[in-house]
Amino acid sequence: MRRFFAILFITLAAAFSSARAGDAATGYDVLAVIDHGDTIPFELLPIQFVYPNPVNTYDEKTRKFFFYSVRDVKKTLPYAKQIAAEVKAIDEATKGMSDSQRKSYMKAHEDDLVNKFKPALKKLTLKQGKILIKLVDRECGQSSYELIKAYRGGFRAAFWQGFAKMLGADLKANYNVKEEEVIEAVINLVENGQL
Repeated sequence: MRRFFAILFITLAAAFSSARAGDAATGYDVLAVIDHGDTIPFELLPIQFVYPNPVNTYDEKTRKFFFYSVRDVKKTLPYAKQIAAEVKAIDEATKGMSDSQRKSYMKAHEDDLVNKFKPALKKLTLKQGKILIKLVDRECGQSSYELIKAYRGGFRAAFWQGFAKMLGADLKANYNVKEEEVIEAVINLVENGQL
């Protein structure tokens, strides 16, 4: 019985290796550039972002800030992208509407949006909320205050701005790439699949 399994194994291994050798002989197509009679293979590689490694940094404060930023951006970036998609969809839907039609449309869809986002957003910490406010500005091109004012009016925007100020946040906060270089680095790494 052992002899049977040994022969079976050797036969399968030989068949597998010959099949692989045949595949290698046929090869596959690769883009190439011909330069002065020399054929150079051409392959597009994905973009890889390289930043200083905070793990090797001796500054404990910088290392903690980076890892907390990674956690917070990974949690809030999907919401910012969803909000940007909703804003784009609402803009498309209300493109030819008058102000009164737009207001009634927004009132009708406000409850749906609140029910969709409220449970998840209630679980965010204050720091994550502040990052989300900045990421909404990054994704939409408008601050959260401007979005609320455009869609629900100045009174509601002022109310929510006052509420945010009481908590230590600011709905008028803008995303500045130079000031938020750690967050921008984390976003680039997350979007590229490196984190």
